[in-house]
Amino acid sequence: MSLLLLSIAFISLFIGGIGVMNIMLVSVKERSAEIGLRMAVGASGNDILLQFLVEALVLSLLGGFVALLAAQLLLSPLEAYFGWTMQVAPKSVIIALSVSMAVGLIFGLLPARRAAALDPVDALRDE
Repeated sequence: MSLLLLSIAFISLFIGGIGVMNIMLVSVKERSAEIGLRMAVGASGNDILLQFLVEALVLSLLGGFVALLAAQLLLSPLEAYFGWTMQVAPKSVIIALSVSMAVGLIFGLLPARRAAALDPVDALRDE
């Protein structure tokens, strides 16, 4: 049973990570002119990389907070239905947010690297 639950959690995190990556790839594509302009006025590839990694991190942390809020809101109805006493442990919250951050960073790395590797002239020409 533990292996089954772990497998479901891994698949869910993987799918969520792919969603974050797709959102970030679209963001890089739509903002290529902005990236080119920033690089043309002196921003380094590392600056662009950091910008998109932070955006992926914020996106995934926001998702983690929404999931924790949903869990907290569902706690009382589940307690009433099953007749159990349930609590959300602070350690679980820290682990959940840490995993959310890790997924955001891992799956945000490819779009961030693509944004950092853009040639400013080509990025400005595409617009």
